[in-house]
Amino acid sequence: MTEKQKRQQSEVPHYVLDYAPLVYLHSQEKYFPSDISAQLSSSNTQPEANFTVVSGASSPLTLDNLNELNSFGTVYLTSKVDITTNPAWLNGVVPDSSGKTENAVPCAIIVNDHGSGNVDAFYMYFYAFNWGGVVLKQQFGDHVGDWEHNMIRFSDGIPTYIWYSQHSNGEAFAYKVVKKSGLRPITYSANGSHANYATTGDHDHTIPNFNLPAGLVEDHTDAGTLWDPMLSAYYYSYTPISSSAGTFAAYDTSTPVNWLYYTGKWGDEQYPDSDKRQKNFLRLGFYKYVSGPTGPEDKQLNRTKVCPDNGVNCILRVVLGP
Repeated sequence: MTEKQKRQQSEVPHYVLDYAPLVYLHSQEKYFPSDISAQLSSSNTQPEANFTVVSGASSPLTLDNLNELNSFGTVYLTSKVDITTNPAWLNGVVPDSSGKTENAVPCAIIVNDHGSGNVDAFYMYFYAFNWGGVVLKQQFGDHVGDWEHNMIRFSDGIPTYIWYSQHSNGEAFAYKVVKKSGLRPITYSANGSHANYATTGDHDHTIPNFNLPAGLVEDHTDAGTLWDPMLSAYYYSYTPISSSAGTFAAYDTSTPVNWLYYTGKWGDEQYPDSDKRQKNFLRLGFYKYVSGPTGPEDKQLNRTKVCPDNGVNCILRVVLGP
């Protein structure tokens, strides 16, 4: 074991906890943070590939064996009940008065220690369902399963920048300019979509990385229900093997690890055009229901920049805005 691995596996750095974000869910939110393991429950989902139940998969699926599904190709954790009937498990868990999701673990905190005092801490948030929103009176972009995150870059234990994930991209702000409760930065989760923002209000995201107060495709945030993800979370260190792969280790030996290596999708596969639940929005390729997302291992945990490398300029904002 290398010195870096020993350092990562000892204990969660205190500053990762001291500066952990607090999340305000929208006051109209219907789909709250969800227990990660509940998404695997045989009463909620079943593993499918090409719309066919995977034969030979472990049963029951657990956070300890989920990664075994990788041998079956691209697998989707598919709802066993028609989601248009609004099964209760999609609703998640409403945080209590302290901000805790009782009997549910919807957060994974992953620490990548680059060495020389440089540390990235990822705060991964899970929801069982994403409500995409309405554009020109048409609803589109709904999907089962939803992973969002903040990432804070630390230098010698001092937070320098924070990343807010938003759909296919997001925004990065200097830590010093964002809103805080004590040391902890505030994240505002958009109604239904759970995209993360540094401010309340309306956020147009028609053009990635160029948010405006109003536009065609909007998210909406306010200081609704307080959620403290740190109160119910799994904690891990991450050791990169390459730019796109690495190994995970739990800080607590009782914490499940193998689920982090699952490369499949956390929801249904996009329904075919012929499916009666599906709508092709103005024939422009925007659908009412799209495929579920990949998990934390696919969120570029070994970044060079604060932003993920996705071909969009990484703007490090030093003024707070939408």
